[in-house]
Amino acid sequence: MEILETIGFDLGHGETAVAKAIVESIEPPQMLEINHKKNQITALGWHPQLGYLVGEQALIQADVTQLTISFKQKPNNDPKYRETITTFITTYYRLLKESKQIEGGETSYFYVGCPSGWSVSERNEYQKLLQEAGIPQLNVVPESRAAFMQAKEAGKLEYKKLISSVLIVDIGSSTTDFTLVKSLEEVPIDFGNNTLGASLIDQALFEQTLAKHAQASLLEKVFAEYPHHQARCELACRKTKEDYFSNEQLYNDPQTFARGFESINEQIYFIPQVNKLLMSEILNQPLPQLGQNSWMRSFRLALSEAKEHLDKLGIVPKLVLMTGGASRMKFTHQICQEIFSEPETLLRPDPEPERCIALGLARVGRWDLRAAAFKQEVNKLFDQNLLKELIERHIPELIESLTKPLADSLIENAVRPGIKDWQKNRIRTLADLEVSMKNRAEQWLQGDIAQQIINNQCIIWFNNKIQPDLATQTDPICRKFQIPRSSLRFEDSIDPDFVNPELRIGDAILADTVAFIINVLIGGGTVASIITLILTGHLTWPIALVYGASVMAAGMELNRKSVQEAIKTNVDIPSWMRSSFLSDQKIDDMCKQIKPELEKVLQEQLIANQEAFDKLIEKVGQGLQKALAAKVQEAIILIQ
Repeated sequence: MEILETIGFDLGHGETAVAKAIVESIEPPQMLEINHKKNQITALGWHPQLGYLVGEQALIQADVTQLTISFKQKPNNDPKYRETITTFITTYYRLLKESKQIEGGETSYFYVGCPSGWSVSERNEYQKLLQEAGIPQLNVVPESRAAFMQAKEAGKLEYKKLISSVLIVDIGSSTTDFTLVKSLEEVPIDFGNNTLGASLIDQALFEQTLAKHAQASLLEKVFAEYPHHQARCELACRKTKEDYFSNEQLYNDPQTFARGFESINEQIYFIPQVNKLLMSEILNQPLPQLGQNSWMRSFRLALSEAKEHLDKLGIVPKLVLMTGGASRMKFTHQICQEIFSEPETLLRPDPEPERCIALGLARVGRWDLRAAAFKQEVNKLFDQNLLKELIERHIPELIESLTKPLADSLIENAVRPGIKDWQKNRIRTLADLEVSMKNRAEQWLQGDIAQQIINNQCIIWFNNKIQPDLATQTDPICRKFQIPRSSLRFEDSIDPDFVNPELRIGDAILADTVAFIINVLIGGGTVASIITLILTGHLTWPIALVYGASVMAAGMELNRKSVQEAIKTNVDIPSWMRSSFLSDQKIDDMCKQIKPELEKVLQEQLIANQEAFDKLIEKVGQGLQKALAAKVQEAIILIQ
C-alpha cells in the first residue's frame, strides 16, 4: 500500500508533540492535536472508568489513580518502563486515528526522534520497543537530524550553510546533545556521561521547595504512598521554571516571583516559586547527577569540549543551531555566543523549539521517501543504458567536429614543417619524412594547444548534443520533485572543476580522445596516407622520369604503387633538385589541396576504429554517470 503521510512523533522526556506531512506535497507539515493542544506534557495516567489518559487529561482528570511522567530514557529491560512507553504510544496512536487526523495503518509512516548521542544498537532497540505498540510502519531517527531538516525547509538555512558545517545544540529535558552536520552528514559529539537535561533544574526547584515547606515531613510520606502527587508537584516546578525563563525581565526584582501551584488536599499546598536570585542559586549549585558540578558549569564545560573536538578537526561551524524546549533559557544563548563567537559562527536559536523536532521529523520522513524515489528515477537512466545510447548516438557528430580542426592543425604543425625540412635537405628520404611527421604529430597532439583544441570541441559537442538530450530525460524528473531543472543539468560546461575535483568528465573525454587520435594517426596510417597524397599529387612521376633506371635496377615492376614505394624508401633527391620539385608556393598549394583528402582519411579512420570508440563511449558514460550521481547528491537537499 502506498505511503500517503509521514508522522513526526516527538516523544520527549518533558513534552510530546506530533506533526504530519503529506508525501506528495511540499506544503509545510501541520501540528496535530491531542486534547485540543499541539504540545502535551509527557504523562500517562490510569483512570478506572476512562482507561489510559495522556498529557493534560492525565493530570487534571479527577480520580486518576496512577500517573507517570518524564519516562523517556534509553531502552532497557525494565518491564515497567517498557509497558509505560508502549502504552503511551498505543494510546496516542489510537487518539490520532479516532480524531481522523491521520490515516493510520500502512499509509502512515511514523518517524520518532531519539537523542543523537544514542548508539545505533540503542536506536534499533528503541525502534523494536516502539513497534510493539502496534504501529505498522515506524522508524527512529536522531532528533538533531529533525532539527536540521526543519531549519533547512523552513528557510532558516541558506544553501551555502546547508553544505558547510552546522553545530546543532539540542537542550532537552533529559539530555543535551551536540551534533555536527558537515556536508549533510551527521556526527554526534560525545562529551561523556550525558545527563545534562533541563529536568535537573525542575528537580532542584522541587527539592528546594520541599525543603522549605512547613509540612515537609508530611509531604514526603504523601509522596511515598501516592507517587502521582509527587509527579504533579514536579510538573508544577517545571511550569514555574518555564514561566521564569519566558519572562526573565519580570523577575529581576527580589520581591517578584514566578509561582506554581499544586493542591495536595484542602489543607496542604505545594507552591514552588523562583526569581532571578533563586534561579541563580539553582543554576550554580553542585548537583550529584553532574559529578558535583552545577548545571551552568556543566553546560559550559560540555560546550567547550565540543569546541575543542571541532578545533582538533580544524572545523569552525558556520552556524550554531539551538533547539529543544530548554533552549529558551537565555543564559544558554550567552554561553554559546561566548564560546562560538561571531562573525566566524552565527548563533540561531529556533523560535519554536517545542515544535521544531515534531515538524522536523515529519519533514525527515517525507524527505526520505521523496529522496529515495528521486534517486530511483535517476537510476533508471543508468539501468536502461540510456546514457550509453545517448552518447553513442552523437559520436558521428563528435568525429565530424574533430576532423576539421585536427586536419588544419596537423597540416600546420606536422605536414608543412616536415615537408619544409625535406625541402631544405634536413630529411633524406620520404620514408624518413613519414617518421618525422609521425613524431611531430604525436608531440603536437600531446601538447597543450592540441589538447585545448580537442577539449574545446568535446565541450561544444557535449553542450550542444549530449546536454540537450540528457535534459529531456532529467527535466521531467526535476519537475516531478519540484526542484530547479538546473539541479540535474550540466549547462556551464564539462570543465573538470565544474562538478567537483574528483569527477572530471572533461578530462576523461580529453585523455581518451587524445590517446585515441594519436593511435589513429600513428597506428592507423593517417601520416602514411599524407605521404601517399604528396607522392600522388606532386612527386611520383617527375622523380620516376629522372630516377627510372635506379628504380628498375632494384628489380621492381614499374607500376604506380611500386614506384611510389620505391621512391619513398630508396630515393634521396639531391638538395639542388628539391626546391625545383617542391617550391614554397607548391608546398602551400599542396597543403590546401590535401586538406579535404586528409579530413576524409582522418574521418574514415576514426569511424573505422569502432573498438576504440566503444571504449570511449563506455569511459565517457561512466564519467557522466559519476557526475550525474554527484549532481543527485547535491540536488536531494533541495527536495522537500
